[in-house]
Amino acid sequence: MSLEKKPGRRAFIRAAAAASLGGGVWLAATPSAETTVWQIDPSKCVQCGQCATNCVMNPSAVKCVHATRICGYCDLCSGFLQPGSPKLDTGAENELCPTAAIKRSFVEDPYFAYKIDEELCVGCAKCVKGCGKFGNGSLYLQIKRDLCQNCNECAIARQCPAQAIHRVPLSRAYFIKEAGAEENQAQ
Repeated sequence: MSLEKKPGRRAFIRAAAAASLGGGVWLAATPSAETTVWQIDPSKCVQCGQCATNCVMNPSAVKCVHATRICGYCDLCSGFLQPGSPKLDTGAENELCPTAAIKRSFVEDPYFAYKIDEELCVGCAKCVKGCGKFGNGSLYLQIKRDLCQNCNECAIARQCPAQAIHRVPLSRAYFIKEAGAEENQAQ
């Protein structure tokens, strides 16, 4: 007695339709498109701040990410400090981030390590803009997969003036910023 699995009704109907119509129906009935998710292309982002206010999540599912491999670990980090800060310390009056989401720790003179506290980050992009203006661009925005509801029509994408938000395959859901890379590839 053979234990081979017989094709189900769905497979039989697809095969019959493909045979009678030359195969076009088979391709249309077979789910081949990979699930896609919303993501920000950092090479197109203009740091407008709309991610913080237009996301249906509160706070926004958009968070700042730090590419540590391309960071200069500067004492004068333009993504951390206000332009023209009177002191180079962690006083609230000197920090660029309105929610104190960037944590700075001393490494050795004159280097500091920077880490983003995602729970405090609202996706306002002030630090990203500062880092890109005077720094090396190691700060950038991403839509975090664990926070995003993957709305059918993303409210942020509709409002993005640079059209930097679009769907990417779930298998490559994040853009990773690399040193010297002009074009980012979704990872």
